[in-house]
Amino acid sequence: MFADLLARLTATNPAPAADADARLALGALLVRIARADDDYSAVERDQIKQVLQARYGLDDATGLLAECETLEQQAPDTVRFTRAIKDAVAYEDRLGVIEAMWQVVLADGKRDEDENSLMRMVAPMLGVADQDSNAARRRLEQQG
Repeated sequence: MFADLLARLTATNPAPAADADARLALGALLVRIARADDDYSAVERDQIKQVLQARYGLDDATGLLAECETLEQQAPDTVRFTRAIKDAVAYEDRLGVIEAMWQVVLADGKRDEDENSLMRMVAPMLGVADQDSNAARRRLEQQG
């Protein structure tokens, strides 16, 4: 199942992602950012579940999170993975992906340098301007 999804996402000309594929790709990217500092905490897992539940109208995202964790482990390097998402997911949704990633980064109350570095790398790869990424982070910090 994951091999097929990864093949579709990393194809030369990927088609727009189906809803189920987009859910898994987003969740896997959120897991990747949460694991960036080598401290994949319960609060980060809970934040990922909250993002997935809110974004997709789910009552419980526990099973989806488990699938996303598996996909993240099997996914190629972040460069190819994010480029694949960029090519398969609409721009508006990619802005939402960046905001969701910041929610996960900020969930544990600390911004690790590895997380910051990955966010600086991922935003442009997703085709999202640094200014838009920073604006999303600031909005979330003010809400926090």
